[in-house]
This record gives sequence, C-alpha cells and structure tokens, in this order.
Amino acid sequence: MLSTRILTAAVLIPLVLAAMFMLPPLAWGAVTLGLVVVGATEWADLAGFGKAAWWIFVAGTLIIGLNLLFSPLAAFGAGWPSGIIVSVCGLATLLWLFVGVPWLASRWKPASPLPLAVAGWIVLIGAWVAIVELQARSPWLVLAAMAIVWIADTAAYFTGRAFGRRKLAPHVSPGKTWEGVYGGLAAVGLYALALVPLAAASGYTGAISSLSVIVWIALAIALAALSVVGDLCESLLKRQAGVKDSGRLLPGHGGVLDRIDALLAAMPAAALLALAFLR
Repeated sequence: MLSTRILTAAVLIPLVLAAMFMLPPLAWGAVTLGLVVVGATEWADLAGFGKAAWWIFVAGTLIIGLNLLFSPLAAFGAGWPSGIIVSVCGLATLLWLFVGVPWLASRWKPASPLPLAVAGWIVLIGAWVAIVELQARSPWLVLAAMAIVWIADTAAYFTGRAFGRRKLAPHVSPGKTWEGVYGGLAAVGLYALALVPLAAASGYTGAISSLSVIVWIALAIALAALSVVGDLCESLLKRQAGVKDSGRLLPGHGGVLDRIDALLAAMPAAALLALAFLR
C-alpha cells in the first residue's frame, strides 16, 4: 500500500506542477474543471443521490464551470472580474464559516438531497474558481496558498503521532487530535513568517510593519484552520456513507475529494485575501 501511494504521488505531483506552471489560465481552468467534475461524481456518491439527482448534480457542475470559463458574461481572461471572485468565493467562504462548523458539531445528515447538492456546488465551484484565479495571478501564488494546507496537514500528522492525546472529533475522524491541530497551525505560522520577505514580489504594496506581519500570520493560520473544517466535513460525508475513501481514481490515495478536501475550504478565502491585498 505504501509503495502504491508513493508511486501515485511520484507521478501525480510532477504532472500537477507542470500544468500549474506551463498552462495558460484558460487551459488550467479546463484541466482543473475536469478534476472538479470527477470530485462532483464522488460528492454525489457520498451524498447518496438517486440516479436522476446524481446526473443533474454532475452535469450541473460541468455546465456552471463551462459557463464561467467561456460565457461572455463571465468575461474570463487572465482570471475573472473581481465581482465574480467576491460572489463565488465569498459565498463558499461564508458556507464554510457559518455552515461547516455547525454541520460537524451536529453531524447533520439531511433527508433531502437538495441541501447537499447546493452545498456541493458552492464548495466545488468556489474552490475551483479560487484555484484558477490564483494561478492566473501567478502559479507561485496558487502553490504558496496550497502549501499552507499541505504544511498544516503534514505537521498535524506528525505532531499528532508524537504528542496526540485529546481527540479532535472522535465520531468523525478518530485519528485527529487537538495536539496535531496545534502543531499544524504552529507550522503554518512559521511558514507565513518565512514568506514575509517575498511580500513585495507577490504583489503586496502596503508597508511591511510588525502589525502587518502579525495580521498576515494570523490570516495564514485562519486558512489552515478552515482547511481542518474541510477535511472533517469530507470525513463526515464518508462516515455517513459508510465508506473509507471517496473514490478509487488515485491508487493508494482514494478519490479526488480525499486529496482536495482541505483545499476546498481554504482556497476560496485565499482568493479573497489575494484580491484584497495584492495588486
């Protein structure tokens, strides 16, 4: 199993990085939309949609994405107009902040497929728009934003294994601990501090002061905390569906949602922050 995970990662990571840095924004948007549609099939499976609802949800995801990329009204060029970023990513961020945490706390399982379909569209399209917009600004920017999530997850894993005592959400993801979360957030704080010298090159035009550095570190930690919510929400969906993985597309790694669950929650807010603070 470990060798399969390593082999899949060895193939997948260079492909993703090559696409991220070599493709123009429209092509990157099309490629990542394909992955989002695969994620939509997994979301529909986890939600237990019937055949008709399954197809409506997946086709709806594709249609929304294609319209955002190619419709003249969306005006996609080197990214989208700020109004689209604010509305799409803002809605996704609000959902994670004000619905995601209560959803976890109550372990809510709606009787109707409609709430999960609407939430799925908001979550998937919001994260996709964010990743495409960040790459259109700079491939380095989207990589730096994703690294916040990866660093938080990796540090949480090792800190949790070494020091974990108190379970974070034992009925949702028994392996996660509060100590692991604290370790992940601390690692992200150090990562954010290390990025400060690159602020001007990234498009930040404000003064680099003690206050601005503290605010930046706090925002990076907040993004990492959001990523934990995304991870747990996907774990809750899987637990309610009675499955270990969201899919089988990636040998040794499960499905697409298993790999991007934390990114789904953090990337929309990251795109909003880039819009607010970077030229």
